[in-house]
Amino acid sequence: MAETIGICVIGCGRAGLIHAKNFATGVPGARLVALADPVKEALAEAGESLGVSSLYSDPAQAIKDPCVHAIVVACPTILHKDIVAAAAGAGKHILCEKPMATTSPDCRQMIAATEKARVKLQIGFMRRFDRGFQGAKEAVDRGDIGSVVSVKSLTHGPSIPKPWTFDLRVSLGPLAEVSSHDIDTIRWITASEFREVYAIAGNYRCPDAKANFPDYYDNVMLLASLDNGMQGFVGGAVSVRYGYDARVEVLGQRGIVFIGELSGGSFAVCNDQGAMARPIVKSWSNLFAEAYLREDAGFIECILQDKTPAATGYDGMLAVKVVEAGNRSIAEKRPVRLG
Repeated sequence: MAETIGICVIGCGRAGLIHAKNFATGVPGARLVALADPVKEALAEAGESLGVSSLYSDPAQAIKDPCVHAIVVACPTILHKDIVAAAAGAGKHILCEKPMATTSPDCRQMIAATEKARVKLQIGFMRRFDRGFQGAKEAVDRGDIGSVVSVKSLTHGPSIPKPWTFDLRVSLGPLAEVSSHDIDTIRWITASEFREVYAIAGNYRCPDAKANFPDYYDNVMLLASLDNGMQGFVGGAVSVRYGYDARVEVLGQRGIVFIGELSGGSFAVCNDQGAMARPIVKSWSNLFAEAYLREDAGFIECILQDKTPAATGYDGMLAVKVVEAGNRSIAEKRPVRLG
């Protein structure tokens, strides 16, 4: 294995550019050597800003580049399976953004391909690399709040979704695009699996989706029972406008752990009218910037030191299985038990 891992980022959107900038400037043992994206304008702009000359409109060609030892998959979810399978076949290590794929059988095929090729497959659950989330996990594992009773995890995103996400067959909806992180957080904190879910959802903020995609939802609540008897709750929303909001409550038998807050700073402004104002987190890219960097560094460490990733393909697949059960619960208006 090369001492410096050559990285190709596939997908030059928001998440892809975060990874690309990290590998271009701040990840020891790695170097950004190529970019891939079918949108020529986005590809050219990214290449110029990052100083990368190997630019590919076809991911298959990027994977064949001998200077590329590992790839980051940050393109639409429906493309993940084929790209991961091709990369594994070429002996490339893979960091795949969440959601892992559009179906759990596709996830299983991705796992099988990487295991057969003996390459690393890490899923982009970057909250596992956030210092606040890690500190909370350590506190829970120490027993600081006694046995865990329930975990509530919510994510509210401010922006209007891209039109391709309105088709649940392509995106799996906000339960996948937004709430995958919350599902993984609950699994990680509780060290247990989802047993049964009941979800309700509706479209309150995205009128453009209603005509062609009547099953699309921009607000979802999912209640879960876990195998070990603990309880879980996921709250997901998009187009909330007010800011990026990611918070978790872990309730124990003798205490509680809070993770995250809407406030984007450590100061508040109070006036003589009895009002108080604090800055608000504008984007997930601001809130989790360090976590993304540590996630990327962790990926390289796994390759160079032959370690198991913090978030494996199995973690990605199990999150997708919960999303599938949640979407089925929404459609059928009943609780759904996971196998």
